[in-house]
Amino acid sequence: MRTLAKNVFDLPEMREKVRVFADRKHAGNILGDMLRSFRGSNGILLGIPAGGLPVAVAVQQKIGLELEVAVVSKITLPWNTEAGYGAIAFDGTIRLNEAMLPHLHLGEDQIQKGQANTLKKVNRRVRGLRGDKPFPELIDRPVLVVDDGLASGFTLLVAAEAVRKAGAASITVAVPTGHLESINRIVEQVEAVYCPNIRSGMRFAVADAYKYWSDVTEEELLKLLNKGGGHAV
Repeated sequence: MRTLAKNVFDLPEMREKVRVFADRKHAGNILGDMLRSFRGSNGILLGIPAGGLPVAVAVQQKIGLELEVAVVSKITLPWNTEAGYGAIAFDGTIRLNEAMLPHLHLGEDQIQKGQANTLKKVNRRVRGLRGDKPFPELIDRPVLVVDDGLASGFTLLVAAEAVRKAGAASITVAVPTGHLESINRIVEQVEAVYCPNIRSGMRFAVADAYKYWSDVTEEELLKLLNKGGGHAV
């Protein structure tokens, strides 16, 4: 593995390994231990649903920061809803994977439709999770953006861009597992990345870091928010 940037923090004993976490809660506990320097600060945790919220709740239980949810969704391919070519954040921020688009042979109408459908999904999820609760104040606060993994990194890039627009003093990306190239890409846009399990190679799947993996439902998200005392943004 190439030398990591000085603002990337991992656990050397977990490098290049799979099935290192029992589940998202276990991963969040490990991540929370790595983030203990934030305990007692005025920082705020932003969990990205769906899978990032269980991780963020576990982190919160370790370091005690305010917990909110930052709704961000990838723009998926018409023929594969697991793969995306961009993402949209809770404030409408959009980022497309310009390097990927020429190889997808999507028409402009397909791209516009994909963006419109994703924006509807983001707005629907914000309403469902937050209702009419006000947007949290991020100005002059350190923000920790938490997800359950970092594959292409586009979801977290868009989340970071939206959080920066909202006035965050600093942005730290915290993910249990991530691909080395994507981490190197995103660390240029934020102040730090914490990722205990960094892997390289041609094939990367977030789920491979977990022994137990399943989708997180909207009902589970609401239960987790009640447990963690957080809200959606």
